[in-house]
Amino acid sequence: MTAHASALFAPGLFKGRVVAVTGGGSGINLGIADTLASLGADVAICGRTASRLEAAAEKLRAHGGRVLPVVADVRDFGAQTAFLAEVEATFGPVSTLVCGAAGNFLAPAEKLSSNGFRTVIEIDLIGSFNSTRAAFDQLRQTRGNIVYVSAGQGFMPYAFQAHAGAAKAGIEQMMRNLALEWGPYGIRVNSVAPGPIADTEGLLRLANPAELERFVRAIPLQRLGEVGEIGQAVAFLASPLSAYITGTQIVCDGGQNLAGSGLLNHSVGKMLASAAATGEPSHG
Repeated sequence: MTAHASALFAPGLFKGRVVAVTGGGSGINLGIADTLASLGADVAICGRTASRLEAAAEKLRAHGGRVLPVVADVRDFGAQTAFLAEVEATFGPVSTLVCGAAGNFLAPAEKLSSNGFRTVIEIDLIGSFNSTRAAFDQLRQTRGNIVYVSAGQGFMPYAFQAHAGAAKAGIEQMMRNLALEWGPYGIRVNSVAPGPIADTEGLLRLANPAELERFVRAIPLQRLGEVGEIGQAVAFLASPLSAYITGTQIVCDGGQNLAGSGLLNHSVGKMLASAAATGEPSHG
């Protein structure tokens, strides 16, 4: 198991800094929030489910810092504006914004509805813009930074992921555009692209459990990633260690995308075919 960030980074590295994480109530995004809270940050998280956010907040408070959970949908610009305003009123201006809220499901392109395509674009891409735009004035004040949580679908084609691929590719190009435009304000903009991470909803949805062992063997590092490893990558990008890094994507996937998406495409295709044959619904 990977050492916790508090044992790898300088204690209190984020002390006095305000971090906002969208989609921070669970999964990788909660892991990112946990890493930054363990390093002394005041952390605000938003999502759509109050009970999930409260449970996440209790976990984060165990590090002894201040935590603010707020129900806010990233698809609603007004809700994101209100979220960031509440963060500023409670903790002060945001110095790091992590845009992690995302939606995904498996769907052959010929069966993907317009509404299904639009929903993923709205959550991932438009949602990331909404949060970013709402945070701009605070980030300009703090000369802060943004980290987008992307995915391999943004640069590698995956079957049954036309919607997610379009959304993540859009995020990556937006990241580069904003790094260019907002650099003069002192705002750094980067992204992290996680690979297959153990015990996450994304892995359960996108990998056939029966073939998971075969899939893992095809990853150059021969293992799944851990949630904490993504948090550490984000901590690096958000910290003074990366003061001269902007417009950059860190791929944190154990080399999985070096081997291509073919094995996962095959596994997911078999899973969808099996579900169709048995009448069982597939995810999404």
